[in-house]
Amino acid sequence: MAGKINHKFRANALPAMIMVGPVAVIMLLLVAVPLIYVAVMSFCSIDEYYNLTSDFTLSNYGRLANSDYIKIYGQSLLIAFLTTVMCILIGYPFSYFIARTKSKRKKILYMLVIIPFWTNSLIRIYGWRTFLGTSGWLNSALMALNIISEPLDLLYKNGTTVLGMVYCLIPFMILPLYTAIEKLDGTLLEASADLGARPVSTFFKVILPLTSSGIFSGSLMVFIPCLGYFFVADILGGGNSDVIGNLIERQFQSGNNWPLGAALSIILIIVTLVLVKIYQKLGGDMDALGV
Repeated sequence: MAGKINHKFRANALPAMIMVGPVAVIMLLLVAVPLIYVAVMSFCSIDEYYNLTSDFTLSNYGRLANSDYIKIYGQSLLIAFLTTVMCILIGYPFSYFIARTKSKRKKILYMLVIIPFWTNSLIRIYGWRTFLGTSGWLNSALMALNIISEPLDLLYKNGTTVLGMVYCLIPFMILPLYTAIEKLDGTLLEASADLGARPVSTFFKVILPLTSSGIFSGSLMVFIPCLGYFFVADILGGGNSDVIGNLIERQFQSGNNWPLGAALSIILIIVTLVLVKIYQKLGGDMDALGV
């Protein structure tokens, strides 16, 4: 009897191993092993020639409390917060309009959200720098219309960095919102109207609570990448609006201090895991995050 059970178990396990095995190996090699390598590196030291040594140290994590770094942490959180708020304010009405429309334009509007993914983000951000530059299209048009007498200095400010972040990340807000709003039961809205509720009351008491999962998941998908999008802060911020990703990038490039960069990376990963856990505790749908 036991032999039959073992044989049946092996027969059922074999197809599962064939399907899951390659994915597990790929995840192990491309995700788990690099993460372990970065974690180990964060406790290593460097010699006077910036060569990596195996001497164990906690000084890399101690240096993270540097006042200059703390300022960048705060600036990163502020930029990420403003970006998330802007994405919600812009993305929610757009998502609601797409989800509730019944015409053929629905597919066209949905495609407008997807199209930016077809082009590299770096190229699009360089396009914004060209557009907003002192000799760019915007300033040229304003001067041609005699609205301004000299070019406006629009680049290398926190506001410009937030603009670039919103532009890159707003699709990650719209898609979860669209999914949540599309699932909204229209009969609830009709019932609210029949009971005499005004549109504003219906929105805050019916629509917003029922679509909060889309807001939470979209906020998480915007907030976390915003902390690491160093290329946006580099190109549009010009070093005046650094995020945590800029700190990490500099340690691995110009600073040549890989252990410190690894420590910063581990902290960013921990922040990400904490935010995901908070989202999960609040009852968020992990499928919406691809988890």
